[in-house]
Amino acid sequence: MKAMKRSFVLLFAVALCAAAASAQTDTGTIKGRIRLIGKEPGNPLIRMGMDPMCSGMNARNPVFEEIVSADEHGNLANVFVRLQGAFPQTPVPSQPVTIDQQKCMFVPRVVGMRVGQTLQVKNGDPMAHGIHAVSKAGNGVNVTTPSGGAPFSFKPKHEEVMVKIVCDLHRWMTTYVGVVANPYFAVSKEGGSFEIDKVPPGTYTIEAWQEIYGLAHKTVTVTAGGTTTVDFTYTNKQEIR
Repeated sequence: MKAMKRSFVLLFAVALCAAAASAQTDTGTIKGRIRLIGKEPGNPLIRMGMDPMCSGMNARNPVFEEIVSADEHGNLANVFVRLQGAFPQTPVPSQPVTIDQQKCMFVPRVVGMRVGQTLQVKNGDPMAHGIHAVSKAGNGVNVTTPSGGAPFSFKPKHEEVMVKIVCDLHRWMTTYVGVVANPYFAVSKEGGSFEIDKVPPGTYTIEAWQEIYGLAHKTVTVTAGGTTTVDFTYTNKQEIR
């Protein structure tokens, strides 16, 4: 009996490995980088004097808005990238996408999630904050999160790029949520890189969104087992005000 159980476990493990290998060869990967050409606009200093507690928590480290998060080479972080097209249905992840409220700031600045997935907003500060989702597609919400309270959770029901979330109690607090119907999206990291994996072969429109430079589109063809490179370049034509 023990030998039969070991054989079953071994066969199951082999089947899982085979399935994983098949998924890797049956789908493709998109990699790329987002860059900004031209002088980087200066992000404004956040003045938190209206709330002495916020000001005190950040007294030693002045905080700037992350409107344009670029390094010295112009590589842009916090750009939301997604694929548009017809895709097979896939399960919505059961784990939530999490945003925190830390030192009177939303962290991170940009996230992506699926329609019907849970968005969880925590409050790690010793004061109340607001969660005001500004939506044109029916994903709006406006609540207050008390200090030390349980995280607030809700499920956006409609695709929308992007949902802007602000705190009505501290108006400088801002975060953006990309709500999409398929799992083929990413947010560019420090250094401007992004990666979307397990993409079914085909030709699609790939879209990039940056909060002041807007939308950019390209066409991308994904092959089974292959990696396609797609880079986006924004040109600085406006100053942050």
